[in-house]
Amino acid sequence: MSLILGLLACGGRDGSGGSARAEARPAYVDSGVPREVSLARFREGLADPGRLEGGAKSRDELLRRYVEALERRDTMVLVGMTITRAEFAYLYYRTGPEARPPYDLDPGLFWFMLQQNSRKGLLRALDDRGGRPLGYLGYTCDDEPSQHRSNTVWGPCLVRRVPAPGDTVVGRLFGPIVEREGRFKFLSYGNKL
Repeated sequence: MSLILGLLACGGRDGSGGSARAEARPAYVDSGVPREVSLARFREGLADPGRLEGGAKSRDELLRRYVEALERRDTMVLVGMTITRAEFAYLYYRTGPEARPPYDLDPGLFWFMLQQNSRKGLLRALDDRGGRPLGYLGYTCDDEPSQHRSNTVWGPCLVRRVPAPGDTVVGRLFGPIVEREGRFKFLSYGNKL
């Protein structure tokens, strides 16, 4: 378990110089600072990725890779399927409803909350479902995704599986899926486990 926690804490998977330090930087929130200033501070040390890197070319492929990685308990693959800090800072943050009233979350606080929820969800999924056949049958997502400018956000999504013969269950194993320019990644692994 300590290896998993260590791997999850490493971050720095966006390939930009200094990104490991940028990923690990603590979040500071000052409500008196204008949003553009706080976003510029949040982006310090991060290169604009321009697009989502890695992930998958479809939701189906993303879910197939997720199931395979969960069954193998492959944390590196699982972590690589979520958006990076740089992708969040440059491609997602401004488009999300959480960045505008009534939520109006500072990017550092929003990222911190997203990461904590995702880490907790991933550890739960690994503990409850990882390392053994999932009995995956398929998934469903809401028919109407949320459109956030260039980002399409799918979710909640439910996974259908057969953990034992004759026992079909449905559950939420991950959070929203972000689609941008033909690439799909998980926004979070927050789940209902």
